[in-house]
Amino acid sequence: MNISVIGSGYVGLVTGACLAELGNKVICLDIDEAKIEILNSGKVPFFEPGLENLIARNCSEGRLIFTTDFIRSTEFGDLQFIAVGTPSDKDSRADLQFVLAASENIAKSMNSFKIIVNKSTVPIGTGDKVSAVVSKVLNDRGITVPFTVVSNPEFLKEGAAINDFMSPDRIVVGTHEDSYGIKAREILRNLYAPLNRSYERIYFMDIRSAELTKYAANSMLATRISFMNELANLAEKVGADIEKVRVGIGSDSRIGRDFLYAGTGYGGSCFPKDVSALIKTASDHGYQLKILEAVHFVNSRQKTILIDKIITKYGSNLKGMNIGLWGLAFKPNTDDMREAPSLVVIKKLLEMGAVIKVHDPKAIEEARHSLKRELVNDNYFEKVTFCSEPEDVLVDSDFLVILTEWKVYLSPDFVFIKKSLKFPVIFDGRNIYDPKLMRQLGFDYFSVGRNI
Repeated sequence: MNISVIGSGYVGLVTGACLAELGNKVICLDIDEAKIEILNSGKVPFFEPGLENLIARNCSEGRLIFTTDFIRSTEFGDLQFIAVGTPSDKDSRADLQFVLAASENIAKSMNSFKIIVNKSTVPIGTGDKVSAVVSKVLNDRGITVPFTVVSNPEFLKEGAAINDFMSPDRIVVGTHEDSYGIKAREILRNLYAPLNRSYERIYFMDIRSAELTKYAANSMLATRISFMNELANLAEKVGADIEKVRVGIGSDSRIGRDFLYAGTGYGGSCFPKDVSALIKTASDHGYQLKILEAVHFVNSRQKTILIDKIITKYGSNLKGMNIGLWGLAFKPNTDDMREAPSLVVIKKLLEMGAVIKVHDPKAIEEARHSLKRELVNDNYFEKVTFCSEPEDVLVDSDFLVILTEWKVYLSPDFVFIKKSLKFPVIFDGRNIYDPKLMRQLGFDYFSVGRNI
């Protein structure tokens, strides 16, 4: 099939590259000329394991190209995937300006039947808005061109996006019930047929249900994380070990083992934004999602849990102290710094007077930009040293803070750590070490929900 993908960010690039890998011809469009230049040079503007090689292979074999030409993109694709950003606006609602602008531009150039596929995460009712925009533009042009709008939300985990696309748990497709909607169902069934050989993964439904399914999935996962963080904080007070609790409840098949890890809260481009957007959607319809409001509150509080532990040990004045920090990205295998707990922790430590050295295997450059935006006081930014090696963080630091569970941190040389730090103290926000072992090695070790 000929496919156009509007938006060459995280979702757009993964979608375009994977659809090309399945044998389709794909054009990825973006209005950002600098980004398209980077992609045409063989590079990817963010880190996602395996994506750069996937793009390079499909470009070299002629199935994947990048452009800034909207007319070319619209004329090319029978399927028009909209994969642009929907950032939070000032009221925490999903901002649809890029989705609606993409819809308008498609309508300005289309002259034959198009299936417009919303891949972006959009509020319930967006499909109707896209249809209205396209219909208005076509009416203004004085022409009648058939089209239909489809909701096909993405369920991609950063760090495992290619596998999630190629081996999905489910493929959700929301369509209208009219003849064009039924036609779209068959075309999308054929498009995703290579992913359905083992068993049926496609779930067809109405558009609004598909739109809500995306928000419901992310909100459920966020809820599991906040629930475990609440239990972790309680575990510390009653003398229990949250890691043992996690294993105990995760072995129940009704609960499962995923997203039960206590820590310093969730971040990234999806969970914080989508939880807030769903709360606002409910509010707009006169309903209060009290559970999700609590999830959001708990997560915001959890990002400072290590700060509380540091204050308990050292007080709130850290002037003259040097602190080492491992892990900046909100999770491993990505360079995404959006809503990362590290930003909150670093800002708090600097406000308390500390000087900080940081390391991350992939997120250093993104962290520079994010901290520049986050730290209003330039003097604070000057107190952060970005290290290329994890060992460099340790030397002459008073203690170590861990905020991302990268593999490189999982089995370190503890003798070297103890020798390099001024004091053998570790604040572990991801529970990656065994407390008993750390005590045996002579460390003061503070984790989340395990200080028994």
